[in-house]
Amino acid sequence: MDIIEILKQDYQNFPDNQSYEIYAEDVYFEDPLNKFRGIQRYQKMIGFLGSFFQDIVLELHDVSQNGNDIRTEWTLNMTPPLPWKPRISISGWSELQLNEDNLIISHCDRWTITPFQVLLQVFSENKTKKDTP
Repeated sequence: MDIIEILKQDYQNFPDNQSYEIYAEDVYFEDPLNKFRGIQRYQKMIGFLGSFFQDIVLELHDVSQNGNDIRTEWTLNMTPPLPWKPRISISGWSELQLNEDNLIISHCDRWTITPFQVLLQVFSENKTKKDTP
């Protein structure tokens, strides 16, 4: 199975059953809240998301590859463990770099909103169809 197909499957299963073997041991990870190196830290971060948040859906909109560079576009939706069950939605893209062994050596997530805007979602009213009369 090629790396694009593996990534598509990982997005569909997120945060469970991730294919960590496609990452280099010293993979560099960056997002608006984190910056670190190492597959163990990456696994711990994904594990935290899966155990802390509920109803996680990572929707993959597009994936493309140009040589050793892969770009994915996505929307992450999840519910923090708060009594009013706010729904958080973060859209963004990931820039992945492969080494000569076809392993991911860099995974940088970029968001279309700021961390502060994410926090505002926790405290704003989330209206759903069932809330309307």
